[in-house]
Amino acid sequence: MLRISVMVSGSGSNLQAVIDSIDNGQIKDAEIVQVISSNSEAFALERAKKHGIKGVVIGKQEFPDEEERNVELIKALKKENTNLVILAGYMNILKPELVKEFKGRIINIHPSLIPKYCGEGFYGGKVHEAVINAGEKESGATVHYVDEGIDSGEVIIQEKLFVEPGDNPESLAARVLKIEHIILPKAVLIWQSKGEK
Repeated sequence: MLRISVMVSGSGSNLQAVIDSIDNGQIKDAEIVQVISSNSEAFALERAKKHGIKGVVIGKQEFPDEEERNVELIKALKKENTNLVILAGYMNILKPELVKEFKGRIINIHPSLIPKYCGEGFYGGKVHEAVINAGEKESGATVHYVDEGIDSGEVIIQEKLFVEPGDNPESLAARVLKIEHIILPKAVLIWQSKGEK
């Protein structure tokens, strides 16, 4: 059984996509063992609760010291014997110690076609704003492995869409999010098929 920990900071719609894909049998032999949030107000925690999934809050408020916070994250992931860590709208950069500990077992969803519009400063609405300001004809979403850099790990899956005339950051974000919900479960299947545990 694949034991997944999902790390979140916000509404958790990508978390929901993974929950639904396990429930409907698209992802087999897997369970989400916990949802770790950096934000105690995150709606993702409500989603977890609704589905009987353990919710854990490990944020700056609870652990102001960054090193201590990192130790707690590693502890929480190990406690649940996590095989795969999914960053689903997790708004913090992981420390190298955590990345090394779970090397090849952490994946992240990013709302652009990496290597474009990624790295430091490119998150959420800022990505879509940059895409539109640059006059790009296409955008999309990427799931990639997490390494010690920012959005620099190997790409697992990408999907594109056309930027429509008249698109603004909000309308583009809404359409990219739909792609995220499709490719994140697919990335889990790809990871499973490689037999990485």
